[in-house]
This record gives sequence, structure tokens and C-alpha cells, in this order.
Amino acid sequence: MSTAVGNAPAQFAPTASQLEMAYSVCRSIARSAAKNFYYGFLVLPRRKRNALSAVYAFMRRCDDITDDNTLSPYDRHVKLAEWLDRVHRALAAQPTDDPVLLALTDAQRSYQIPIGLLDQLAYGTAADLDYGSEPAAGAPLLVRYQTFEELRQYCYGVASVVGLVCIRIFGYRDPAAEPLAERCGLAFQLTNIIRDVKEDAAMGRVYFPQEDLAQFSLSTADLAAPDPARLRALLAMEADRARECYSAGEELIPLVNEDSQPALWVLITIYRRLLEKIAANQYDVFRERVRLTVPEKLTVLGKGILKRLL
Repeated sequence: MSTAVGNAPAQFAPTASQLEMAYSVCRSIARSAAKNFYYGFLVLPRRKRNALSAVYAFMRRCDDITDDNTLSPYDRHVKLAEWLDRVHRALAAQPTDDPVLLALTDAQRSYQIPIGLLDQLAYGTAADLDYGSEPAAGAPLLVRYQTFEELRQYCYGVASVVGLVCIRIFGYRDPAAEPLAERCGLAFQLTNIIRDVKEDAAMGRVYFPQEDLAQFSLSTADLAAPDPARLRALLAMEADRARECYSAGEELIPLVNEDSQPALWVLITIYRRLLEKIAANQYDVFRERVRLTVPEKLTVLGKGILKRLL
């Protein structure tokens, strides 16, 4: 994907009303699509909430491109590259009327988000394109990762980078915050992988490493026709790994700026409670999708608001 940007003939600067409109669009996107993350956004000061909404809207646009099943994987790569070229031009102060780009550019400048991290966010959404389309009936599922370290690298691109961008907006001074944010992102992604086993297998995707499957004498056929009891030990092991990473989140909270600590607490608490709800359900994620109810999320949000007020 090209990252080169020519010299703009003039430095484009949107008006205050344009920026307000742009952030309004991004907040609307986040509110409708960020089922868990948006609760954390609500506890942030307005300026930081706007910036996170802009980053989320940018990621959502990338996701929409890479999830477009009407296009071949190659065409989706091309379309994503074209979108990133537009992003780079906007970041170089070239004119744009795209509200997501207007808001993203303002957020990137305000919080000095490295452009390389934004590129990595986009590349992360394309990580699954090599899987292609859903498998043919009866076709075996293929293991993509041989070791947990290989899975960790995938999780870095799709989740840990999100954590690194978020702490730029939250604010931090201690460089120890960065590896902690990476581990926190890994915890979130492992939770997603555990929750989404059934849906991922239906799309031909196996995220569990071969070494983990072998440890419990499992094959990909066990994921295609799951017996919850047979897979329980595997999912419990991955959950223990996620719990270890959630402890990094607890260490991270006091390292971000005080006005952002309640928001980070809300995000971590919602995902951690989702993991524990899966565990309480004996890791049966096959009969129905396990999720926190709106009242359960609102309870966490209420505690987060109290933390901000106190």
C-alpha cells in the first residue's frame, strides 16, 4: 500500500463547524457499531471521546472494506490501499470533505498519534483476507498458526495496536504503559476468539494454534462439529492466558492520565466480565452467542461515572 504523499499546494484547515459536524458523524458511527467500546467512550472528557470516535470510525471504514464479500480478496486489498492513500493525503493537509477524514486528521494532530500506527490499524483489518471465502461443504478447516507466538503476532496487528492508539489519546508519560497496552489488547482479542469459535469456524477460520489443539488431542474437525465438553479444556487454557493479560490492564490504569482512568477501567471490566460469563457457562459458546446484557454494561458504566466524579 502506498504511503507516499505529494506536497500539497496549500494547507487545508477545516472550520470549527466542519469539525463539529465531522465528530458528530464519527460519534454516531461509534454509538451504532461499537457494542462494547462505546461504553468506555462515554466516561471520557468530550474532546477525548471525539478523538476515540474518530479513530473508531476510521477502523470501521477499513473493516467495511475488508468485510465486503461482493469483492474478491485482491480487490479488497486494492480498495483498502486506495482508502489509505486518501487518509495520507488528508493527514498531509490536503482538502477533503469526508467527515471521518476531517475528524481523524484533527485527532491525529491533537494527540500526536503516529501515522504508522494508523496504517497498522488498517493492515490489521486485512489480516483475515487470505482466508478467502467460506469453505465448501465437507472441506476440512485449516490451521493458520502453529504456535501461540504466531497467534500473538496476529493479535498484535488486530488488537494490541488499538491499545497503543488508545493510550495516545488517554495520555501517559511512563513508557511502561506501551507493553501493558499491547497485553491488554491481547486479552481483548483472546476473549473474542473464545467467544466466536462457532462463527469463525463457519467462515473457515481457525485461530487456535496447532500446538494448543495437539495438547488436548483435538483437530480442526472438532471445531467444525463442536462438542462443548470436548473443547472445554482448550478454551479454559486460552481464558487463563487472557486473564494473565487482563492483569496488565490493572497495571496500565494508573499510568494513563487521571481523566481517562475510569474509561479504561470500564473497557477492561466489560471485556473481563464477558470472559467470566463464558467461563460460568462452562465455555459453551456454541448454542448461542455469549454477551453482556445492556443492564450489565450500564452497571459497569455507572461505576465508571462514579469513579470519574470521585
